[in-house]
Amino acid sequence: MKRSDRLVAMTHYLIEHPSQLVSLPFFSETYHAAKSSISEDLAIINQRFQEEGIGYLESIAGAAGGVKYVPEMAKEKSQQFLDAMCDRLEDSNRLLPGGYLFMSDLLGEPATVRKVGQIFASAFAKLDVEVVVTVATKGIPLAYAVASFLNVPVVIVRRDPKVTEGSTVSINYVSGSSRKIQTMVLPKRSLREGAKVCIIDDFMKAGGTINGMKELLKEFEADVVAIGVLAEAEDEEEERVVDQYTSLVQITNVDVKNKKIEVHKGNLF
Repeated sequence: MKRSDRLVAMTHYLIEHPSQLVSLPFFSETYHAAKSSISEDLAIINQRFQEEGIGYLESIAGAAGGVKYVPEMAKEKSQQFLDAMCDRLEDSNRLLPGGYLFMSDLLGEPATVRKVGQIFASAFAKLDVEVVVTVATKGIPLAYAVASFLNVPVVIVRRDPKVTEGSTVSINYVSGSSRKIQTMVLPKRSLREGAKVCIIDDFMKAGGTINGMKELLKEFEADVVAIGVLAEAEDEEEERVVDQYTSLVQITNVDVKNKKIEVHKGNLF
């Protein structure tokens, strides 16, 4: 195999297996090249990844070591993407009753969801996340996008139990926006005790849903190491019950009467 071909093949493999440790002997045997040549190739790929602002290669020494591709979107690229998203969300046609915004079109765009996942994964890359948790249904595509970059499984909290999921753990919680008593359930076998969890959701007002997930995860003795929300909205009438979280965009003012929306970048930056 020519070196140019090997570089393309190795780059493709690393991008397809993010956050996964790959040994040098694996590359050496797969592409029939000396370890010294593989090391030089990895140095070239690492430099290119960083110049493109899409991440870097982390080398781990030792017999069980190797190299791991860490997806990390450059800060400048992230800001440009979020600025464009803010502009799209300020469209007055998105206004819904109750001060909510129509966001289903964004959540239905694979390219947009993928970039959101990469931004969250960049922010949480060093937290040793083991599971991404979300609540059905709109947060599901975001959760899978984040999990794909972190190379971890997704667990979905539901409103009602499914017969196919076996025995479940359930709690009642108060929704922050509607102040209604609601139920959350999670299958017992879906999450091991003590797992490091990242919660992902699409929208947060008072934070009642996320707080409910945190309470449910306590039943599994899970460690919530990160919380990511695509959009947060200010609610003057409700006190926010979640304070430690990362948001990508913030809806600061919704004037339903004059059909005006102000959207800014969230607390990530």
